[in-house]
Amino acid sequence: MDKEQKAFERLRLGAEMSKQYYDALLIICYSGGKDSDVLVQLAINSGIDFEVLHNHTTADAPETVQHIRDTFKRLELQGINCTVEYPVYKGKRTSMWELIPQKLMPPTRLMRYCCSILKEKGGQNRAIATGVRWAESRARSKRGIYEDINRNNDKKIILNNDNDDKRLLFERCEKQAKTVVNPIIDWQETDIWDYIKDNDTPCNPLYCELSRIGCIGCPLSSKKNRYAEFRAYPRYEQMYIHAFERMLDVRQQRGRTDNMTWQSGYDVFRWWMEEDFTQYEFTDKDFEEN
Repeated sequence: MDKEQKAFERLRLGAEMSKQYYDALLIICYSGGKDSDVLVQLAINSGIDFEVLHNHTTADAPETVQHIRDTFKRLELQGINCTVEYPVYKGKRTSMWELIPQKLMPPTRLMRYCCSILKEKGGQNRAIATGVRWAESRARSKRGIYEDINRNNDKKIILNNDNDDKRLLFERCEKQAKTVVNPIIDWQETDIWDYIKDNDTPCNPLYCELSRIGCIGCPLSSKKNRYAEFRAYPRYEQMYIHAFERMLDVRQQRGRTDNMTWQSGYDVFRWWMEEDFTQYEFTDKDFEEN
């Protein structure tokens, strides 16, 4: 069975689970990147009924935002319900620039509080499909084809679609906060681009210049990519610097300045871009869990 047919099977099973456990359509999570473009195309080609959800991160490139709008307009003309969910923190609308002073630290590779608030809040108490792929990162190599996500990560149940015993185990589980299906988890980069080409799927124009598309300045991206992003979008650099200024002000007000030598938001920005941990290294003691 080829990868497209496997993805169809996973999507159809995900749609069945969504109907059985939640009495609702499967949600396709859409970021505006190539993997989610392929995921939407697969969902259409599989023949399932589904909805599409985008979590507005507030830090995406303008081209990505426009691509999402264009895609949603096209899907809605096909009768597919599309929703944009805006981030909320402690009952109020928020953004990347508000979270940084609230959390008292920049987002880093090890402490990406931004993802859980800006990208992963949508789809609560629903079954969702994502474009996660093993090939993307070491962390994602541990993900399963089907996952039942509980607030306690130790209780996460991973189901491999090729194992009937685990499938039975999954079907006995009580409904948790979110059920996740990852239909293209075993796809390679070449599979993604081949599917886009074969289906004439519109994709984000930023791929003409960048290999990775996501939040501007994401610490998971390479240093080279991040500097290229800020050259292309200097306004985002200024917004980060301003947020770091406010972060320093709040830390000063709360007496959280131990061993910090930064005098300005620009100093923090330079440290953040260079990851100069000889100057200062944030730990969970710095993190404001509020």
